[in-house]
Amino acid sequence: MSRRRNVERRRQSLAEIREIMNSMKTLAYMETRKLSRFLDAQTAVERSIKEVAADFLSFHGDVLPQAQTGTPLYLVIGSERGFCGDFNHALLEKQQSALRERSSGSPALIAVGHKLHTLLEGDARVVAWIDGASVVEEVAGVLNQLANEIVSFQTRHGAGEVFCVYHGSEDGVVVKPLLPPFAEFPGTPQHHSVPPLLHLPPAAFLIELTDQYLFAALHAILYTSLMLENRHRVTHLEGAVKHLDDQSAELARQSNALRQEEIIEEIEVILLSAASTDGDPRQRDDAGPTY
Repeated sequence: MSRRRNVERRRQSLAEIREIMNSMKTLAYMETRKLSRFLDAQTAVERSIKEVAADFLSFHGDVLPQAQTGTPLYLVIGSERGFCGDFNHALLEKQQSALRERSSGSPALIAVGHKLHTLLEGDARVVAWIDGASVVEEVAGVLNQLANEIVSFQTRHGAGEVFCVYHGSEDGVVVKPLLPPFAEFPGTPQHHSVPPLLHLPPAAFLIELTDQYLFAALHAILYTSLMLENRHRVTHLEGAVKHLDDQSAELARQSNALRQEEIIEEIEVILLSAASTDGDPRQRDDAGPTY
């Protein structure tokens, strides 16, 4: 009996864990649906800014900054919570690969996400630790911290290149150059016969446009990373729930087998008791006279 009770207690514990994990999976899926709407809008904003930049730089390409001489900075966007498989390990592998390809300078890192912090603990290249977003409503706060850390770092170490390492697609991790901006646009063919009408000097306009672009690009990056993090979490938890279901089914089989053993033992006890009663003459005498 005690063995079957232990199996049933274990099965009940697995059922409770499964319920929690299934709820987490449902919440992660709901978050991806929310993020997809935000991401569509933010991607459209970033695309519009790039179109403006391409048009502007086709006439004023000379205002782009020259080669950056400051310390290069890598923003590594990890996960704030767990249950998302190799999400953070894949980031670090890509980041190390990017550093090997770009051997110039001694880079610095800004790590975003509590789970990423634990993997980079003790890394002297990390200049700032930022808590990541768990839900879409927290993205704005993370973005403000990121922007402040970038400005603070470049004030101390000079205006160097800024890259972002993040999960940018279902295919994996990408390394996106953020600063200097619009490096792909000089030499773009002019689509209009006259330059755009500006109310600021071209250099000042580029600074304002860069601020807008960085704000939009970081928004899109954080939304994309959080959405893919939740998709990883859904996939990971689906596998965990299936594993728990398999374990629960095996425990149910064991419980049934133990119950069958208990029934057989009870039957054997009854049969032994009946046989003992039939073979005891005192039991026959107590039965009373027979006529």
